[in-house]
Amino acid sequence: MLNKEHIQNKLTQVIYPGFTKNIMDFGFVKEVTVKENTVSIRLDIPSAAPEIEAQLREEIMKRVSFLGDFQIDISITKPKMPRETSSHGKNVLPKIQNFIMVSSGKGGVGKSTTTVNLAIALAQQGKRVGLLDADIYGPNIPRMMGIEDKQPVFLGKTIKPILAHNVKVMSIGSLVERGASLIWKGAMVTQAIEQMLEDIDWGSLDVLLFDMPPGTGDAQLALAQSLPVTSGVCVTTPQKVALDDTIRSMDMFTQLHIPIAGIVENMSGFICPDSGKEYDIFGKGTTQPLADAYHTEVLGEIPIEPAIREGGDSGLPITVLAPNCETSKRYQNIAAKLWEKLLEVNEEGGVNNEKIQPTIF
Repeated sequence: MLNKEHIQNKLTQVIYPGFTKNIMDFGFVKEVTVKENTVSIRLDIPSAAPEIEAQLREEIMKRVSFLGDFQIDISITKPKMPRETSSHGKNVLPKIQNFIMVSSGKGGVGKSTTTVNLAIALAQQGKRVGLLDADIYGPNIPRMMGIEDKQPVFLGKTIKPILAHNVKVMSIGSLVERGASLIWKGAMVTQAIEQMLEDIDWGSLDVLLFDMPPGTGDAQLALAQSLPVTSGVCVTTPQKVALDDTIRSMDMFTQLHIPIAGIVENMSGFICPDSGKEYDIFGKGTTQPLADAYHTEVLGEIPIEPAIREGGDSGLPITVLAPNCETSKRYQNIAAKLWEKLLEVNEEGGVNNEKIQPTIF
């Protein structure tokens, strides 16, 4: 007698396009039912791309062909195609569905660490992810992603990004001599950003993350003018001196009409490696009033943990080095919340960026 366990076992042979993991392991198969002469299979996938749906339907039908006379009903739920609802920039990368600008008001708050771990977490959750290191003056992504010694491949006039931890990566640090200082004026920064967008062959992606330079300057403006940025993420630490600069970053998103997905409070407490106990050495939870002022939310609080530094230095970010540790779990939760925010922006046409006067900080 036919049962759904047999069908689910066959579905483990259906590999999600672009990955080595099957749709059952990803958790994309939400329901399998057998009723009389009909088999119903319901999926929920993260990609709005029609070619992904078509490939899945074809592969599923191939795997369940043994059912013979049974009627096969495949239902696939996917996100809506993104609308140009944010910065209204011209879209020079139409094959990419969502763009996330990760920014900070000042340097040293862990923006790049946050960006790489969010990119990897999103990829681990089944999204097709790209990461562009737009921090022209301090490109740290090659070391953090373990691609310092890898050279990009030039395909005629385009550049193929480097694949690391299932994320497509490109950085200005991979295109210039290691350690070279980039003493560029504003117009040169703008041109570099535009060229990195147009000359890199990203292919089709569900989301492209940008690790932006600290502050609010030419790189941010160039990006907002080149792409319809879906959403922005601010990274800060609990100290008030960092929050003062974060206000400027939040205001930048407002001025550029970019929906704010939320704030990541980094260095929020310290996890002792011996006991696992968490200590609030720098304070904790101080970003909530700022999130309230800009009608957004704190996506998560990331503690200080030795494995974060070890992972960043070794090219194995903590989401790869220690996927089951507390910090990795928090990055996974933040990535899931961020994805929900992207869906909300595409569904509702943006979020409320209205703010109150931030004199309370």
